[in-house]
Amino acid sequence: MSLFNKTVIIGTGLIGSSLGFALKKKRLVSQVTGLSRHRKNARLAKGCGAIDRVGKSLGEVKDADLLVLATPVNSIIDIALKVSKRIKKGCVVIDVGSTKGKIVSAISRAIPNFIGCHPLSGSEKRGAVNLQPEIFKDSICIITPTVKTDKKILSKIVLLWRKLGSRVVILSPEEHDQILAFTSHLPHAVAFSLMGCIPDELLSLSSRGLKDTTRISAADPNLWSEVFLSNRRNLLSCISAFQEKLAVLKLALKRNDKMFLSNILVEANKKRERLG
Repeated sequence: MSLFNKTVIIGTGLIGSSLGFALKKKRLVSQVTGLSRHRKNARLAKGCGAIDRVGKSLGEVKDADLLVLATPVNSIIDIALKVSKRIKKGCVVIDVGSTKGKIVSAISRAIPNFIGCHPLSGSEKRGAVNLQPEIFKDSICIITPTVKTDKKILSKIVLLWRKLGSRVVILSPEEHDQILAFTSHLPHAVAFSLMGCIPDELLSLSSRGLKDTTRISAADPNLWSEVFLSNRRNLLSCISAFQEKLAVLKLALKRNDKMFLSNILVEANKKRERLG
């Protein structure tokens, strides 16, 4: 069942390409045009079957029924404002950015049919070459409508993500940013910092545990620096909470108190089990 006719995806990286591929595979759209500042990446996306054609300019959006903004956080707003006067009436615009507050606030004023989305399906890998056809299956997609969001359009976007296999969660943009600061942005900050504190000469003797713990520090530094700064206030609060927990563990070590230390680890262990 096709939900949209022409779809334009701006940003043919991992998520943009995976989304294009999935939309085509599920026949949820009739055709997909991809745009990227790196035309080589867009051509690769076409070669992988993620898009039907490579767009030449932002003018491609003029007859789009669905526009997907899949670029880094800082450029999503800029691109949306540039195309706001070019898209036709009725075009639905969504993004897949990792933060929502600033994005939703800025774009929803310029584009009435904009709905913020965040599929929690990312990876430390990047580019169309790493597209994953089933990346959205059994994952969560957070949608952040506003009080002015058209209910019919919202229902259509919810259906789209469900057809891709995602479990949809509706949150306000503010709730999204507060929650993701803990569940996504803080873990990345910790992983980057952990790798930063290990002396280079010790890396050859690292364990599997270190690789598992720091896998996400292989993610794009430019992309994640934008995410951190766009959610700076919430992330700073989460870092303080983490520092408090680390300080308690440090105290247990200073006291040489095995019971105290064990209780800390057991509490964390039980919470980890709830993640599945």
